[in-house]
Amino acid sequence: MDKMENKARLLMVGTLGSGQQRLIQRMTDKGWNVSTAGTLAQAESRLVEGEHEAGIFCLHDSGISDLKRVERLVVRSDMEWMALLGEPELDDPLLCRTLGDLFMAYQPEPVDIDQIDCLMQHAVVMKRLRSEAAASVVLPRAEFGMVGTVPAMHKVFETIRRVALVDAPVFISGESGTGKELAARAIHERSPRASAPFITVNCGALPGSLIQSELFGHEKGAFTGASQQKIGQIEAAAGGTLFLDEIGDLPLELQVNLLRFLEEKTIQRIGALDEIHVDVRVLSATHIDLEKAVEKGRFREDLFHRLNVLRVNIPPLRERQEDIEILARYFFNKFIEEKSMKVRGFSLEALALMRQYHWPGNIRELINRVRRAMVMCEQRLVKPTDLGLERRASIRHAITLEEARNCADKEALIGALNRHKHKVKKAADELGVSRVTLYRLMEKHQLGRKNEQAISLSAT
Repeated sequence: MDKMENKARLLMVGTLGSGQQRLIQRMTDKGWNVSTAGTLAQAESRLVEGEHEAGIFCLHDSGISDLKRVERLVVRSDMEWMALLGEPELDDPLLCRTLGDLFMAYQPEPVDIDQIDCLMQHAVVMKRLRSEAAASVVLPRAEFGMVGTVPAMHKVFETIRRVALVDAPVFISGESGTGKELAARAIHERSPRASAPFITVNCGALPGSLIQSELFGHEKGAFTGASQQKIGQIEAAAGGTLFLDEIGDLPLELQVNLLRFLEEKTIQRIGALDEIHVDVRVLSATHIDLEKAVEKGRFREDLFHRLNVLRVNIPPLRERQEDIEILARYFFNKFIEEKSMKVRGFSLEALALMRQYHWPGNIRELINRVRRAMVMCEQRLVKPTDLGLERRASIRHAITLEEARNCADKEALIGALNRHKHKVKKAADELGVSRVTLYRLMEKHQLGRKNEQAISLSAT
């Protein structure tokens, strides 16, 4: 190793006999900055006190007998380790398994100092390589609790910021698991009503017989079982925001009552004679196509227009292919305390299959698969089987040749624009087309600024 001004730091763990003392001296002569720890507790303290780039465990030391604690220390140190031990100890199957799982190499005594020096140099290189790679990957900041880097998600974030300031109903559309409630909460938290209540009602999770009471409340004795007065969720949200999730599941007979509230801002509890004025902003969402539900007579058109004053459309994950790896790494880091100690990241095959998978459950499914894999994985890298993704499951839904071409064109456009920081001429040169053609393609695939999703401000 070159004798540099900043020597690589090596941590040696175990009681130091004469053999280890000679090893330390010879490693110091070769340019290493060696620190020592006689026990596992001291080793943990050394790692907290300062950063080391490689480590050596004297596993034959009677003081280093707790292999589970050794495993925890090795994995959490984020560096490569080598083990020193005696030949007879290799007959212990548990120790052999520990060696294979945790250590980059082992050396039986008497040791070969040149080989140890060479192995530790490789360990330092790997540690520095991982550190540089980690530094070069900047995980996106979660905006509104959502992560997204593609233009479609930037439009969502911008729309949320704009509609939050307008005190009018907002309709949030998107498939199940895309984050509609996160969007609703973000709108509330950035609105003038942020200090008031945010109340969520899942219209699809309540029995039809209870929805009216849940929304509007009831008086004592209004019906069998009404032993006391109940304040409805609309009234509970007074001054704040009411989020009606899965509004498409609201029965037709109750849609009339909700429409009346939106028009007059008054409610009447079940069994009450007086009307109550309630100042509340209504946000709604559903995973179904409400326009089609209106056409089929399952949802009132007048109520739809009352709810759909402002609109936020959240794209499904399959249309955000560039975000899949970013989201997977984001949730890996978010739930890192839950993971198996061995797991350090995703295999290339797992990342490739995640990009190919259709994600019918969207972000919710991605979170569940990543968390499960982090717990169940027994290797350093998460494999497709840990995620429950096999090649046959990753095959996309059948598409036409034209759809495949459009998808390929869009991915090529996004890649070129990102590489050149949206400088159109450079992106056009890379793709071998004119700027006019590139603008036309951007218009077609809704990638240009001029095509940002408009906010509907239709009259009520």
